[in-house]
Amino acid sequence: MLIIGIAGGTGCGKTTVVNQIIDSLPEGEVGVISQDSYYNDLSDMPLEERRKTNFDHPQSIDFSLLEEHLKLLKEGHSIKQPVYSFLECNRTGKTVPVHPTKVLIVEGILILTNSLLRKMMDIKIFVHADSDERLIRRLKRDVNERGWNLDETLDKYQSNIKPMHLQFIEPSKEYADIIIPNNKYNTVAVDIVRTIINEKLA
Repeated sequence: MLIIGIAGGTGCGKTTVVNQIIDSLPEGEVGVISQDSYYNDLSDMPLEERRKTNFDHPQSIDFSLLEEHLKLLKEGHSIKQPVYSFLECNRTGKTVPVHPTKVLIVEGILILTNSLLRKMMDIKIFVHADSDERLIRRLKRDVNERGWNLDETLDKYQSNIKPMHLQFIEPSKEYADIIIPNNKYNTVAVDIVRTIINEKLA
């Protein structure tokens, strides 16, 4: 199994890059695991308290479970990935089955901050985007898709998102093998990744 890590700041366009890579590979040979599925279980906290959690800090992620699941997949076993609700700021209690594939993409803002995860990755990618562009995307997503109001999202940006990006996410760029430095379709970068994948699979 070839494991590809794709990191970058919130709203940087990771999903676009993931889809570009998936589209370049044979159907059924690639799987995707999102860091977002592995936020800590906060069932012991009321919703109001959960909404105050700093979800942009590495300690908000259950990296132990994510590492365990990656090891199992690499060994050829299927896993039950947690299902996370952004509206409830918690796991739902449900799971979805994930089966081993030839290529596995692990994506999330914090995945390159964890040394054990980095060691498991064959290719590490960091998607870079302008901070204003990322803020606009995050505002649209949190307000339109995740049930936050505009003031809450702006407060979160100032108190958590921007400081955590500067402290943890931006510095993790140094661990990347490839940095994709724009906000649009980057055919050269995707072609490079596709070539590396095909060479390793061959």
